Amino acid sequence: MALLDQIQKDLKEAMKAKDSVRLGTLRLVLTAIKNKEKEVKRELEEKEVLQIISNQIKQRKDSVEQYRKGGREDLASKEEQELKILQSYMPEQLSEAELEKLVMETIQEVGATTVKDLGKVMKVIMPRVAGRADGKVVNQMVRSRLS
Repeated sequence: MALLDQIQKDLKEAMKAKDSVRLGTLRLVLTAIKNKEKEVKRELEEKEVLQIISNQIKQRKDSVEQYRKGGREDLASKEEQELKILQSYMPEQLSEAELEKLVMETIQEVGATTVKDLGKVMKVIMPRVAGRADGKVVNQMVRSRLS
Protein backbone atom coordinates (compact mmCIF):
# COMPACT_ATOMS: atom_id res chain seq x y z
CA MET A 1 0.00 0.00 0.00
CA ALA A 2 1.30 3.43 -0.90
CA LEU A 3 2.30 5.65 1.99
CA LEU A 4 -0.24 8.35 1.12
CA ASP A 5 -3.04 5.76 1.00
CA GLN A 6 -1.92 4.42 4.37
CA ILE A 7 -2.00 7.89 5.92
CA GLN A 8 -5.51 8.51 4.55
CA LYS A 9 -6.70 5.13 5.85
CA ASP A 10 -5.20 5.87 9.29
CA LEU A 11 -6.90 9.28 9.26
CA LYS A 12 -10.30 7.62 8.82
CA GLU A 13 -9.53 5.17 11.63
CA ALA A 14 -8.47 8.05 13.89
CA MET A 15 -11.79 9.78 13.15
CA LYS A 16 -13.75 6.66 14.07
CA ALA A 17 -11.69 6.15 17.23
CA LYS A 18 -11.96 9.86 18.13
CA ASP A 19 -8.16 9.97 18.58
CA SER A 20 -7.72 13.75 18.44
CA VAL A 21 -3.89 13.82 18.58
CA ARG A 22 -3.50 11.28 15.77
CA LEU A 23 -6.27 12.96 13.76
CA GLY A 24 -4.70 16.42 14.05
CA THR A 25 -1.24 15.15 13.20
CA LEU A 26 -2.39 13.25 10.12
CA ARG A 27 -4.45 16.21 8.93
CA LEU A 28 -1.38 18.44 9.14
CA VAL A 29 0.69 15.94 7.15
CA LEU A 30 -1.99 15.56 4.48
CA THR A 31 -2.33 19.33 4.22
CA ALA A 32 1.44 19.68 3.74
CA ILE A 33 1.33 16.97 1.06
CA LYS A 34 -1.60 18.61 -0.75
CA ASN A 35 0.13 22.01 -0.64
CA LYS A 36 3.29 20.52 -2.14
CA GLU A 37 1.22 18.78 -4.86
CA LYS A 38 -0.38 22.12 -5.77
CA GLU A 39 3.04 23.76 -5.81
CA VAL A 40 4.57 21.20 -8.20
CA LYS A 41 1.26 20.62 -10.07
CA ARG A 42 1.45 16.82 -9.95
CA GLU A 43 1.05 13.91 -7.54
CA LEU A 44 4.03 13.37 -5.28
CA GLU A 45 6.26 10.33 -5.42
CA GLU A 46 6.80 8.16 -2.36
CA LYS A 47 10.21 9.71 -1.60
CA GLU A 48 8.73 13.22 -1.74
CA VAL A 49 6.01 12.22 0.73
CA LEU A 50 8.73 10.78 3.00
CA GLN A 51 10.63 14.07 2.74
CA ILE A 52 7.55 16.00 3.88
CA ILE A 53 7.07 13.65 6.82
CA SER A 54 10.77 14.00 7.62
CA ASN A 55 10.41 17.80 7.66
CA GLN A 56 7.40 17.47 9.98
CA ILE A 57 9.47 15.27 12.30
CA LYS A 58 12.27 17.84 12.34
CA GLN A 59 9.75 20.57 13.22
CA ARG A 60 8.37 18.50 16.09
CA LYS A 61 11.85 17.84 17.49
CA ASP A 62 12.63 21.55 17.41
CA SER A 63 9.30 22.34 19.09
CA VAL A 64 9.93 19.82 21.87
CA GLU A 65 13.31 21.40 22.53
CA GLN A 66 11.88 24.93 22.58
CA TYR A 67 8.96 24.00 24.83
CA ARG A 68 11.30 22.30 27.29
CA LYS A 69 13.52 25.40 27.39
CA GLY A 70 10.40 27.46 28.07
CA GLY A 71 9.25 25.13 30.85
CA ARG A 72 6.13 24.01 28.96
CA GLU A 73 6.24 20.26 29.59
CA ASP A 74 2.55 19.89 28.65
CA LEU A 75 3.16 21.19 25.13
CA ALA A 76 6.41 19.24 24.82
CA SER A 77 4.65 15.95 25.62
CA LYS A 78 1.94 16.68 23.00
CA GLU A 79 4.64 17.31 20.39
CA GLU A 80 6.36 14.06 21.39
CA GLN A 81 3.11 12.15 20.84
CA GLU A 82 2.86 13.69 17.37
CA LEU A 83 6.52 12.83 16.77
CA LYS A 84 5.89 9.15 17.51
CA ILE A 85 2.94 9.10 15.14
CA LEU A 86 5.00 10.65 12.34
CA GLN A 87 7.97 8.34 12.93
CA SER A 88 5.72 5.32 12.45
CA TYR A 89 5.46 6.24 8.74
CA MET A 90 9.21 6.47 8.20
CA PRO A 91 11.30 3.52 7.04
CA GLU A 92 13.43 1.78 9.64
CA GLN A 93 16.37 3.98 10.63
CA LEU A 94 19.90 2.89 9.85
CA SER A 95 21.98 1.76 12.81
CA GLU A 96 25.14 3.68 13.57
CA ALA A 97 27.26 0.78 12.24
CA GLU A 98 25.28 0.60 8.98
CA LEU A 99 25.53 4.35 8.52
CA GLU A 100 29.26 4.28 9.29
CA LYS A 101 29.78 1.59 6.64
CA LEU A 102 27.77 3.54 4.07
CA VAL A 103 29.72 6.73 4.82
CA MET A 104 33.06 4.96 4.38
CA GLU A 105 31.95 3.32 1.10
CA THR A 106 30.72 6.63 -0.27
CA ILE A 107 33.92 8.46 0.70
CA GLN A 108 35.97 5.82 -1.12
CA GLU A 109 33.62 5.84 -4.12
CA VAL A 110 33.82 9.62 -4.50
CA GLY A 111 37.55 9.68 -3.74
CA ALA A 112 37.14 12.30 -1.03
CA THR A 113 40.18 13.10 1.06
CA THR A 114 39.58 16.43 2.81
CA VAL A 115 36.71 18.37 4.36
CA LYS A 116 36.58 20.37 1.11
CA ASP A 117 35.08 17.24 -0.50
CA LEU A 118 32.19 17.20 1.99
CA GLY A 119 29.70 18.50 -0.59
CA LYS A 120 30.58 15.78 -3.10
CA VAL A 121 30.10 13.05 -0.51
CA MET A 122 26.83 14.50 0.83
CA LYS A 123 25.45 14.81 -2.71
CA VAL A 124 25.98 11.07 -3.26
CA ILE A 125 25.07 9.74 0.19
CA MET A 126 21.89 11.68 0.99
CA PRO A 127 19.71 10.01 -1.69
CA ARG A 128 20.92 6.63 -0.39
CA VAL A 129 19.90 7.32 3.21
CA ALA A 130 16.76 9.34 2.40
CA GLY A 131 14.35 8.98 5.30
CA ARG A 132 16.53 6.42 7.08
CA ALA A 133 19.02 8.81 8.73
CA ASP A 134 19.05 12.41 9.91
CA GLY A 135 21.01 14.72 7.59
CA LYS A 136 22.79 16.40 10.51
CA VAL A 137 24.05 13.05 11.81
CA VAL A 138 25.24 12.04 8.33
CA ASN A 139 26.96 15.39 7.84
CA GLN A 140 28.75 15.15 11.20
CA MET A 141 29.86 11.58 10.49
CA VAL A 142 31.20 12.47 7.01
CA ARG A 143 32.91 15.58 8.38
CA SER A 144 34.63 13.60 11.17
CA ARG A 145 35.88 10.96 8.69
CA LEU A 146 37.29 13.59 6.32
CA SER A 147 39.07 15.67 8.95
